[in-house]
Amino acid sequence: MFKSKIFTTWYFSALTLWVVLFSLFDSILFFLGHWYYAAMMVGGAFVAGFTPEGGGAVAFPVLSVFLKVDRVLARDFSMMIQSIGMTSASVFILTQAQTRVRDYRPLFGLVPVALIGTTLGFLLLQKIPVYIIQAMFLSLSATFVIAYYLSDHRGTQETVNIESRLDLFYLGLVLVLGGMISSLFGTGADVVLYLLLITHFNMTAKKATRISIVLQAAISLFGFSYRAFIDQGLTSYQIKTWLCAFPVVLFMAPFGVYVLSRLHVNWMLRAIILLNLFQLAYFNLKEPSIPKLTASLIFCGALAVIFYFMLRRMAGKHREANQRFHAAEAS
Repeated sequence: MFKSKIFTTWYFSALTLWVVLFSLFDSILFFLGHWYYAAMMVGGAFVAGFTPEGGGAVAFPVLSVFLKVDRVLARDFSMMIQSIGMTSASVFILTQAQTRVRDYRPLFGLVPVALIGTTLGFLLLQKIPVYIIQAMFLSLSATFVIAYYLSDHRGTQETVNIESRLDLFYLGLVLVLGGMISSLFGTGADVVLYLLLITHFNMTAKKATRISIVLQAAISLFGFSYRAFIDQGLTSYQIKTWLCAFPVVLFMAPFGVYVLSRLHVNWMLRAIILLNLFQLAYFNLKEPSIPKLTASLIFCGALAVIFYFMLRRMAGKHREANQRFHAAEAS
């Protein structure tokens, strides 16, 4: 994992920065009282590197639903921790010997559009009732990871090939929507971009995952900065909890990418499915209410339909490509 000199330099420089920041702003006593922030990010950061979901897919529901942490604090923590973990994963991705950096050049256009969506979300969406935000996120996580597991992942393209204005429209719409989703949960843009890449753009699962990771890293860095310098909404408590998990995600997120490059581990995806389904069930069964259940059913139903048709389109493209291949062989 440390074959790249650039990644190795980044890793130990960031680790040194953590030591300095921890000595200035945190303490062992605080860490011992808040160890669960680091513990939950062992799995959360691995998920961030191994799948198209960010570490916030674990952090947000654990904090917001299970630990009853304020939704804004849970969202901020997700972005703050991804700004380290997913950035570390991105550096690892972009500095590997087998990486073709030109495949990632479209991100220079994709990232600014997503950041526009994130800004709009910060400005316009933050008054949505908390139970709706929680239901939306848990439904998105559960339906997506099931669709991700069941899909065949047989795209063939290694680059984002934009061939028409319709391609640009789809990208712009998905990126703005993804940025707005991230403004609510701290993550989510990676999921919707991944789906678009493997369906409409027929990309391979691994390349689509890596591009979505780099995109979410940029959004997380922007969101962290926005909350710190524009909203001025971060507290010393948030900085301390961020530092508690910093070294964990610094290693685990690129480690997830490393594992992804070598394995396709279905048991890991099954575990994530069970976790997401449990989170959704806990949310609805703990202090149950008709509005919570209704919101969960509506979001699950709508998202399941969207994912079904998107993945069916991908399967149709694969069949057409195979038919053309066999026809060419026959001739």
